Amino acid sequence: MEPKEPAGRALGTGYKYVSMGMTFAGGIVMFTGLGWLVDRWLGTLPLFLIIGAIGGSVLSFVWVFLKLKQDEAEYRKEHQK
Repeated sequence: MEPKEPAGRALGTGYKYVSMGMTFAGGIVMFTGLGWLVDRWLGTLPLFLIIGAIGGSVLSFVWVFLKLKQDEAEYRKEHQK
């Protein structure tokens, strides 16, 4: 019989995933904002705003995906029999 995890550890793990969600949203907002600033600076149509939104979405998704794959590998390593 394996010992149970302390309650605080499960809570900390949950906050790790909340942090990933906030980072995902923050990346999209940051790149969209940078695109908007470049558009205002250059006086262009919302070209860079769109590029920033798409780029931020893709980069944020890839970052979260890689972090989740890393967490899964650590979990499998800890719980391997």
